[in-house]
Order: sequence, then C-alpha cells, then structure tokens
Amino acid sequence: MNKALHVFVYLFLILAGVGLYFESQLNAQRELLTRRSRLQEDYFVKLAATIEREDADKTVVAEINKDVSPVEAKNIPTPDTVNVLEDYKAYLETDGLKTYEWDNDATRAQLRAIYKLDAEGKPEMDGEIPMMRGPGTEREILEKLFVSGQAQQAKLNTTRAELKVLHGKLEEVVGELNKLKPEARQDKVTIVEKNEKIATLEGEKADLENQIVKIKAQIDDLNAEITSLKDEVVTAKDETELAKEELDKAQKTIEQLKGLLREALAQAGAGGAKTGAGMAVSSIPAGDKGRIIEADNVDMYAIVELSDAAMKELKGNDPNRPLPMMEFGVKRPGFQGEAGEFVGRIRLRQEVPGKNYVICDILSNWEQDKLQFNDVVFAD
Repeated sequence: MNKALHVFVYLFLILAGVGLYFESQLNAQRELLTRRSRLQEDYFVKLAATIEREDADKTVVAEINKDVSPVEAKNIPTPDTVNVLEDYKAYLETDGLKTYEWDNDATRAQLRAIYKLDAEGKPEMDGEIPMMRGPGTEREILEKLFVSGQAQQAKLNTTRAELKVLHGKLEEVVGELNKLKPEARQDKVTIVEKNEKIATLEGEKADLENQIVKIKAQIDDLNAEITSLKDEVVTAKDETELAKEELDKAQKTIEQLKGLLREALAQAGAGGAKTGAGMAVSSIPAGDKGRIIEADNVDMYAIVELSDAAMKELKGNDPNRPLPMMEFGVKRPGFQGEAGEFVGRIRLRQEVPGKNYVICDILSNWEQDKLQFNDVVFAD
C-alpha cells in the first residue's frame, strides 16, 4: 500500500511539474496573443482613420470652356466654346471627407468582442457554435471598414481612369498649342518686321513733312516773289507806257530834226548854212559828250544829243556862237570788234536852235559797225 501511495505521489508531482511547465508556456503565449491583439487593434484604428466613411457630392460639375472658333484675321467677340470637362467626374476632386474614428473606448471594446452577446452578456449560439457576426461584434465594424475600403478602391480606380482621359485631352490641347506656337512665332516675326517698317515709314513721313514745311516756305517765298514781280510788272507796264510816250515824243522830235536837217541841207546847198569854219575852238577835253538818238546808215547822217557840258565846251560862254566842224568818235559799250568798243566816227554839221541836238555826217572810212540808237559819242 505504501508503495502504491509513493508511486501515486511521485506521479502527482510529475504531473504537477508538467502542468506548471504548460502553464508557463501558456502564460507566455497568452502574453503574445494579448500583445498581438493590442497591436492589431491599434493598427485597425489607424487604418480606419485612412478610410473615408462617406462619399462626395456627385452633383458637383467642373467647367473649362475651350475656344473652338477658327483662328482668322478678325475679332470674334463671342467665339464658339466647348466644355472639355463635360463628362469629367468632378466629385473625385473633393477632399477632406470624414474617415472612421475608432480611437475611443466603445469602438475598441467592440473590436475585442469576438462573439455576439445576448441581453445577459452571454454568447449567442448558432447551433453549437457561438455567433461571430451581428451588431456589437468585431466583424460588424470590420465588414463596414471592408465595404468602405472597397468603395475607396473603386473611387481610386475611377480616378485613374479619369486621369487617363484627362491625359489624352491634355495631349490634344498641348498638340494644338504646339501647332499654334510656330504660327504665333511667325506672326511675331511679321509684327516685328512690320513695326520696323512702320518706324522706317514714320521716319520717312517725318522727313517728308519737314520737306513739305520747307516746300511750303519756299512756296510762300515764291508767292511773295510772284507778288513782287507782279508789282514790278505793273511798274514796268507803267514805265513802258511812259517809255512809249517818250518814244512818241522822240519820234516827233526826230521827225522835226529830219525836217530841220532837210532845211539845213537845202541852205547848205544854197550857200546859206552856218558852219564852224574859222572858229577859234579846235579841241575840247576828252571824254563822253553825248549819244546817238537817230542814225541813217544809208544817207550817212546821224542826229546826236550832246550834253550841256559838251555844248558849253564847244560854244564857250556865247550860246549864239556857231558849232565848229569837229570830229568825234562813237563807241558802243559791250561791243567786241577789232577796235574794241569803237564803232565809227562822225563830224558835226548843223545844230538845232534852242536844243542840244546836232546833225552830223557819218564818216564811212572809220566804220566798224552800223551806228545805232544810244551809241556813245566821245572826244578823243
């Protein structure tokens, strides 16, 4: 009996040691499970904070109008436009949506509730198995988190699809922009060239305006000259009229002189003409003495108008003394002959009483040119 008791005691001790060993191992596993459960609980809370628990307002509309009117050289106040974001899901841009907030005692307690409990706090049974789903269980909120995660993933996939569509539209817009840029550069080059041409034309215009001002000033000067010339023409007309009157008077005088000349010639033929023969005056000082007022190069006579000084030199203090038959030279200012300005000689013949006119013979031996009106008579 004692032996059996000893065997039983030893066996009990062995079983107690084994139990203590398993208990220590179980405690270690329990601590591991507790820490693992705590870690999973903390990360469920963190993960839930990244999952949106509500959806955005899908009635939001985005609008970007693209000008589709052709580029032409004219202004279009209201061009045709197209909304390039007409089919774009603008609600995908909504941010700040609410996420799950599980970092509280009630939610953490539910995360630890594996089984569904009844009103007495005991697990409800599904047959012989405790129920792990339903209100108040961990699975309930994890299912909710899973559904929200699926919705967020679907939204992410939709966003990716929309990004592809926007990428295509962006490529189209960039392509159009790249096509328009060379044209715009050429337009800029054309504008610069035209601006340079305009600047050149403006300079030329300024030069022309300056020339116009100068020409206008010249025109004003010419108009003033024309006015002056018109005045001179009027004056010349008046002088011409006076000259005509003087010419008429001179013609009448010449006619009278011609008559006197004919009478003098007739008297000379009858032996009654007075000459200067035997007069004491034989020479007078050299110089201009008068001018030819009429010359007849056929009959070889001329009518000379002597100056008062010349008449005094010829007659002295006695105005009734007859003129001497002296010879005088005749010159024409500006005449270019073999003897220079000298054109011939004359000899005094008959004076006209009361005047400085003298009828003279033209000496043909001295003739360099035919005598003319206004030729100068000089003493040498």
